[in-house]
Formats: sequence, structure tokens, C-alpha cells
Amino acid sequence: MSKLELQKCILGSVYTNCYFLKNKETGEMIIIDPAACPEKIIQKVNEMQGRPVGILLTHGHFDHILAADAVRREYGIQVYACAKEVNTLMNPGINLSQYHGQSVTLQADILLSDLQVIDLAGFSVQMIETPGHTEGSCCYYLKDEGVLFSGDTVFQGSVGRTDFPNGSTAEIVRSLHKLLDALPEETEVYPGHDASTTIGYEKRYNPFV
Repeated sequence: MSKLELQKCILGSVYTNCYFLKNKETGEMIIIDPAACPEKIIQKVNEMQGRPVGILLTHGHFDHILAADAVRREYGIQVYACAKEVNTLMNPGINLSQYHGQSVTLQADILLSDLQVIDLAGFSVQMIETPGHTEGSCCYYLKDEGVLFSGDTVFQGSVGRTDFPNGSTAEIVRSLHKLLDALPEETEVYPGHDASTTIGYEKRYNPFV
């Protein structure tokens, strides 16, 4: 029986999925992509009776990071990101915040390398580099729970946009194949926007395969 309790909030101007991963045995919690509205994130944590221990970022676009600093300060926790995403996080032109009337930069506390595994909230979490949407886009795979958090790399029947700074259609297609070749078909995939899917569904129906 899984020890994972998973919920999400849809936050911000482009309806970004912010995920809450609670360890039902300990109450420890991971927050993935704190998109906006820190007060709503705090409210959700309280509703779930969780104790946040870390923030995971799938990439550095403004709509996935706006509340990260406030949530980090609220709980005294660290922000994790792919080491190759530093440029996006620190540049308002690349993370698109300057085009939305803001100038946001964010410094991650812990930078992860491809396929690195960390233990967080009692879960074994593997970071998988999946460039294409941004140069340091990544996914987080919890093998024991059979779930993948794909950010804006993989959507149900699609992939993320590649027309933003440092995006690449060739790279995102390679990243899609990297995931589909490596992960079991029954793996549940939770993207940065819209509905969840599975690796098996994407193998059969994703037109970018």
C-alpha cells in the first residue's frame, strides 16, 4: 500500500499544477512547482496536515516558481532544481517573468544532476533531465510509488512548447523518448498543466513519439 497522499492546486494566470506529496506515515511533505498564491499553498498544506521538507522545481518559468521564495521562507526549507536550469531561474527574460509585468529571479538551494536520487520526505526521488521546454527542464520519478512529475515536458497526448528562449523541439522529442523508453507503462504522469496521463498512454497516442 502506497504511503503517498497526492493532491494538487491549480494556481496562477496560466493554471499551473502545484503538487503536494505527503508521506502518510510521517506527515512530511514535498511541494512541486509552487506556482503562485503562497497563501493558497499554505492553506492546502494546513488542510492536508502536512509538514513541508522541500520544494522541487521542474523548470524555471515564472508560472512554476512565483511562490517558491515565500514558501521556502514560511517553512524554512530548501529549493531543489536541475543544475542546468540556473540560467533560466536567474534571468527574467528567459523565465518570462519580465513579459508579465514582473522581474523574478530565484536561486535554488540544491542543484541536481541527471538521474541523481535524493531521499526527501521518506521518498526516493530521481531527477531526470528532460531538456527542450527549457534547457534545464526535468522530471521527478518516484519509482516505488509509480509516479512521474513531468513539468512542461510531457502532457497528455502532447509535449511542452519549444518556442520560448532556449527551447528545442528536437531536444523535447529526445526527452520524451528517454522517458518512454525507461519507465514502466503503468507509471502515472502528472504534468505542469491539465490532466494526468500514463507512460503507456503516451507510448500509444502521443504524436511526438
